[in-house]
Order: sequence, then structure tokens, then C-alpha cells
Amino acid sequence: MPDVPRQGGFGPATSRPWSSKPYHHPAAAWGAARSVAKVLIKERELFKGSATMLTMNHPVRGFDCPGCAWPDDKGVALDICENGIKHVTWEMTHKRVDREFFAAHTVTELATWNDYDLEDQGRLTEPMSYDEATDRYVPVTWDDAFAMVGDELRALDTPNAAAFYTSGRLSNEATFLYQLWAREFGTNNVPDCSNMCHEASGRALNASIATGKGTVSLADWDECTALFVLGVNAASNAPRMLTSLAHAVKRGAQVVHINPMTEAAATRTIVPHEVGQMATFQTSDTSTMNVQVRPGGDLALIRGMAKAVFEAEDADPRGGAIDHDFLERFTDGFEDYRALVCAASWDELSRQAGVSEKQIREIAQVYLDSPRSIIAWCLGVTQHEHGVDTVREFTNLLLLRGNIGREGAGPSPIRGHSNVQGNRTCGIDHNPSESFLAALDAECAIVSPRTPGLDTVKTIQGMNDGSVRVFVALGGNFVLAAPDTKYTAKGLRECALTVQVSTKLNRSHLAHGRRALILPCLGRTERDEQESGPQGVSCEDAMSNVQLSVGKKKPASRHLRSELAILSGMARATLPDSATPWEGYVADYDRIRDSMSRVLPGFDGFNDLVKQPMGFRIPQAARERIFHTPSGRAEFSHAPLPNAIPDDADVLVLQTMRSHDQWNTTIYSSDDRYRGIKNLRELVFMNADDMRDRGLTEGAFVDIVSTSKDGTQRSLTHYRAITYDLPVGAAAGYMPEMNALVGAADYSTQSDQPLMKNIQVRIVAST
Repeated sequence: MPDVPRQGGFGPATSRPWSSKPYHHPAAAWGAARSVAKVLIKERELFKGSATMLTMNHPVRGFDCPGCAWPDDKGVALDICENGIKHVTWEMTHKRVDREFFAAHTVTELATWNDYDLEDQGRLTEPMSYDEATDRYVPVTWDDAFAMVGDELRALDTPNAAAFYTSGRLSNEATFLYQLWAREFGTNNVPDCSNMCHEASGRALNASIATGKGTVSLADWDECTALFVLGVNAASNAPRMLTSLAHAVKRGAQVVHINPMTEAAATRTIVPHEVGQMATFQTSDTSTMNVQVRPGGDLALIRGMAKAVFEAEDADPRGGAIDHDFLERFTDGFEDYRALVCAASWDELSRQAGVSEKQIREIAQVYLDSPRSIIAWCLGVTQHEHGVDTVREFTNLLLLRGNIGREGAGPSPIRGHSNVQGNRTCGIDHNPSESFLAALDAECAIVSPRTPGLDTVKTIQGMNDGSVRVFVALGGNFVLAAPDTKYTAKGLRECALTVQVSTKLNRSHLAHGRRALILPCLGRTERDEQESGPQGVSCEDAMSNVQLSVGKKKPASRHLRSELAILSGMARATLPDSATPWEGYVADYDRIRDSMSRVLPGFDGFNDLVKQPMGFRIPQAARERIFHTPSGRAEFSHAPLPNAIPDDADVLVLQTMRSHDQWNTTIYSSDDRYRGIKNLRELVFMNADDMRDRGLTEGAFVDIVSTSKDGTQRSLTHYRAITYDLPVGAAAGYMPEMNALVGAADYSTQSDQPLMKNIQVRIVAST
């Protein structure tokens, strides 16, 4: 059985020729309309239903799009996006994967299908269990499925031989039940997708200002006078963010994008709820400056900005370059940071950043001229060895001018998945705080384990070395989202049991344990009826707003159960004598929220707060300039300047990313309109000089070879080399295909995040 799909097996099967052409925004704007129309025409009978759900895609109407986590604190009825339409329609498809489908196809056969075709079969309809004798999934009752989970878990020598993974799609209420089940069972092995995405952000912000989240709100984005956006492609990852960028430029704020690639989102956009603009395809600017930094060079660039701030202070001590009153009252470690920055040479800062001293000074002047500044960032910053140090450097720069704890200023990590921030808030954390565990134990009458659990990287290692025997996944497509695809798939196959709670068929169902279950759940668009009546669940956006989401559509199958009902069934089967009211929690989700209100800081009165028209924002001490760090102050960090330049001049630094026409591991087509790509995913973007140095022409077939930290090598063959505006020495390509290049040893020692934005590769012409 193949470990991974055949070469080229991720996108939709097609024989159409590929093309690559320069990005042109007006054409792309028309392309957006055509793309949406194509999706809706393809699913004609869903047009009315998808339109209904998407006009409810804001808190007042009570539906939270299962796509990105960008906030909406105003209830803008038309602030929707192309990707949201695709995402909801993809979930609401009329196609079904039922018992007849599984009877017709063995797992070995399905493993040869591409990933587009697997998901395009439609919604899963009933629980299925893998039958080794026939190599097929066969129907199983819910009770028998739960019993299988309970039997396998209770048979383990230790609870730590199980891992409970979640993607960001899980609601707050389901998250709370999930971690409660794991901890009552006896383990903190609750890895999540944040381990691969924003773990560095959380660790850095906690160390600096004692919160794992950004301190700003959407209102602050409307008030800032300068906005620095690093390692973000808003058009694909947080499309509604484009509205905020356009409004910032329009009202006169400076918007500086810093990224190796100058993305379409960093140029212009069409604001969705401005109907006249949409009708005439008029665009709005989304930036005032674009800076192409070397991959991994962000820390050097920000330190260069700090150096310019100190030089401005030295030149005019009364000019206000530095907020000394704020520093004296609220920070610790300032003088050591000053010494570190002043000792750094401009030549080295410029070399490491890949940006000239002149341009760094220009960016710094924007910061110096701004009364209120926000720094926002995404995975282009975090998925590096020194990701934690880089985010802490952002905080250092903000502290210099008092840009934390006041309107229009602060750090703002961009979460690109619906409820990944809520997952962490509500207990999905492999290394939880004592205060959280103590509150959980007091409320739920359990004794939680205190030993830190396994994160995603260590879970994969554990499956491969035999120490993890049962793997449960709530949502996501773990085998494709994780690094080292073959190694991850091999680990799943070593398990005694794998459990996938899913809405659609995907690759992770085919890389399964000795025993395996597929448990189909309701989608967020669907009605959730329980004993007490219709239920709603809550989600937390990227700026700490918690709002209720209520599905309205008829479920895809009468056999589907909610995520909470599935969790409750597995928990009861695992812990038959548990005093936890699993069934009562599911009968009425208000009961879960009552318990959560007594465990989670800032959730007092949860049931009342979340049912307000716009929900509520979780209070943050750091926002009030109260810093619960060991010193009681915001902490400057003093990290050495990392080396972002490979020792070997022949090595390129490759970064993985989404195409525009995909969402995480779900691929809607092989097009990437905003990068000018048609019908192609097996490609690598390269600088023209790097292509010329290697004797490569546009569209030439190339082999890409990565060398891991442990010296092992991985390769992808017959990819097309495409010229793109990238810094010399940089390359880029699509995930999940290129996750195969990231070795099991290739993770940050600071955050344990896989190094998906810093893959050391050699690229040569295919033979």
C-alpha cells in the first residue's frame, strides 16, 4: 500500500496544460467572481442554501464560518469572502460517501486516488470500521465504535500511550470535553495544529507579556497609524483581513508588508461590502510599502528598526523616539537590550535581513512617525528555528515606544484557522498551567496529570517508536498537515487503533492503525438537535472575541452525531465509572458552558455573555498593562542575532505555503490565480538569477532535494521551476505536497514547530 499518493496526486486529476503568467489585479478581480460562480454552479442545488449560510457569516446572525479566524465586531452583513463561499459549499455538498461506496473500493485502491478526488466524493454518512480481511471500511454501530475505543484505551499499559489530536475546527465546548476526557483518562497528550503553526507566538508572548495571544482588537486596527504585517498572505489565509488593510490605507495609516514574496494581498483588493466597488471591480490599495525580506531574516530587520530608534533617541533625546516613562514603569531588561542592539553592526543586520540599511531606516522612520503601531504576523515568521526569538523581538520594538496596552497599538498574531485560538484557551495544551489544572480538578472532581504531554512532533515520534499506541483525531487531515509525510503515515500504521472524527474522506483514513474508525460528525452549517433542543457552539477569533454559532441546514445524514456527542460516547466507554455527567453535558450545551465559566479565566457568566448579539471579548491583563511575568513587568528579550543564510551558496531556503484555491489540506483546484498559476501544483517558485545559475528555463522539470538536521535526505522529482519575484537564495512551493521535504528532525528547538518556512534544499534539472 502506498505511503503517500503518487507523484502529482494532491490536486484534481486533469489533462489540461498548465500555465504561469504575471499577476494582474483587475483580471484577478474578475477571476474571483468567476471562481465563486464556478463553485456555486457546480453545486447548483446548494446555491440558495450557501447564500443563506454566508449572509449569516457574522455574529449577529449566529453563524461562524469554519474558515479563517478573522474577527467581525460590527456584524457587517456582506463582509464575506471567496474562500468562505468555497469552504461552506464544500461542506454542504450533495455528494455522499456511504456504505455502498466503501463496499466498492478497498483501502489499497483508495490510497492510489489523489486527495482532491477523495474529498470530492462528498460527506461521510455513518460510522465505519476497518476490516483487515477485506481491506475495506465496513459499517459499525455507534455503540460498537465507542466500545472499541474504550476497550483499546483501557488495555494500554499507561494513559500516555494515547494521543488526542485536534485541528482548529473544534468548538470551544467540544474542546473542553475533549481535554477533560484525556485528563480524566490520565494524560496531557493533547497535541494540536497550533503546535505546527503559532506555538512560537504563544511561547514568545507568554515570556514577554504573560499572555499567549495578541493584545489588540479590530477596533485597534481601525485606530492604528502604522501597521507592520510580516509573513502573511491575507488573500488566501485571512481574506476578510483585506478589508481592514484597505480601510487603514484609505484613512491615511501606513501599512508596511514584509515578506519574501510580494503577495497580491499586499497590493490591492476589492472590499466585499462596498457594493459599488464590487459592481465596477474598483480596487483599493492595501499597502503603502512592500519589503522583501530574506526567509528567516525578520529578526534582523526588526532589530535594525530598533537600532534606528536608538540612534534617533541619541540624536534628539527630547524628540520622543523612546517612551522612557513607560519603560521605567512597566518593563524589565531595557538597558541590556539597548546594549545588544547598539552593538549590532548595520552591515550584519542588513546582510541577515536581505534588506539594505537604507530601506530598514525608511521602515524605522515609519515607526518613529507613528503615534500608534501594530505588528501583525503569521507562519512566515513562526515556522523557523528562531521563531520564538523573532516574535519576542517584535515585542521589544513595541515596548520601546509604549505600543502595548493602549488603543491602536500592540502585537497581533494572525490565526488562519477558525477556532485554533479557542482550542488553546479551552484546554488543548500539552503543557498546561497549574492554575488551569487546579481549576479543572476543582470543578470536575478529577485529578489531572501534571507531567507535560506530547506535542505534534513528539506524537509522531511516539507512534513510530511504539510508545503511542492509540491516536484519536478530532478534525483535520493529520497525515498531510504534519511534516515528513511518509514518516507520519508509517507512524499511524504502527498504532493499535486510529480514530478519525471527520466530515469527508481524506488521506488520514487510509494511513490507519491495525484497527481504525471513521466517525462522521455534523458540520458547522448543520442543525445540532439534542435532548433539550437546538444547540449552538462558540468559537474564539484571532482577537479573543467569543461568539455563538448555530447551524441551520439539514444534516447530511440521519446517522451523523455532533462532535460533542461523539466525544461523550467515547469518554463514557473509556471511563464507565466516571462521575462526569457526559450525557448531561451533551443533552444541553449550556451545562458545559456553566462548567467552563468556573474553570476558564474571563468566562464568568459565559452563557449570558456568549448569547449577546456580538458575544464578548476575553479580558487580558496585558491589555491593561498588568504583566503577570516573574518580574511583574513586560520582559525585554536579549536573543543573539541568528544566522539566516545557508553556509553553502548552492543551498536555497524553501518555504511552503497554501495556493489561493485551497484551505489547509483541502484543495479546490490546481489554480493559484493571485500568483498567475493555472492547473499546476507540482512547482517550485524561484528567483530568476537562481534559475539562471542552475541552467534552468521557465517551466523546466527539476528535482528538489532537502537535507535534514540529522543528515537524511528527501526529494521531490519532476516539479516545474517557475520564475517569481523572490529574493536571491529563496524558493517557495505548496503544502501539503512539500511537507514531504521536512524531516522528522526538522523542528525548532525553541518551539518544537516543524521548519516548514526554512527547508534547506538543492534544486537541479531533472534527468
